[in-house]
Amino acid sequence: MKRSEINRLIREASDFFGQHKFFLPAFACWQAGQWKQVGAKAEEIRRAGLGWDITDFGAGEFVKKGLTLFTIRNGVPGDVRGKTYCEKLMMVREGQVTPLHFHFAKMEDIINRGGGKLALRFFWADDKEGLDKGRPVELSSDGVVRMVAAGEVVVLGPGESVTIPQMLYHDFWAVPGHGPVMAGEVSEVNDDKTDNRFFEPLGRFPKIEEDESPAFLLCSEYP
Repeated sequence: MKRSEINRLIREASDFFGQHKFFLPAFACWQAGQWKQVGAKAEEIRRAGLGWDITDFGAGEFVKKGLTLFTIRNGVPGDVRGKTYCEKLMMVREGQVTPLHFHFAKMEDIINRGGGKLALRFFWADDKEGLDKGRPVELSSDGVVRMVAAGEVVVLGPGESVTIPQMLYHDFWAVPGHGPVMAGEVSEVNDDKTDNRFFEPLGRFPKIEEDESPAFLLCSEYP
């Protein structure tokens, strides 16, 4: 991805969240010089991977396969005395797919916090980490049990959520024609280095072409 594209996507997401009255912490707007000045005082942000995260999953087609995220709070894997939870905010564009994946350790809630309609599909992982296309899926949606067939599309309107346990493959996208979705994630500690199992081999972080200076740093770039 080009740096100019990443800069634009961050500005668009920040504006979109603001339109829905969800306000990000101050470090969302820090520039490179401010990160150097704050030094060790912001070590929790660095260690926990808080902040902006733009990915095209290595596909090079962000509009079709990509996601814009901001990690608001998170613990550090293995730190039993620290935070045991994570919260993220995501801008999911119409028809833009976050590919099929599951988490080995993390349970999470995915929430439609505003905007359009969020579509999700679910498959249990089989004993070889493939798709179990015959096993139905029992979901908890805002505390209510919901049974769906493997691969059935579940649509969440604003305010609705679903709990996703470990080993449950899921992909999601904003339903075309209804606008982008401001999606939330509340979960156990997030670890993007070891806890994601994509059904198809994919890259988690983009390769960046530096065609202009970064307006804001990604969570993987802090000095």
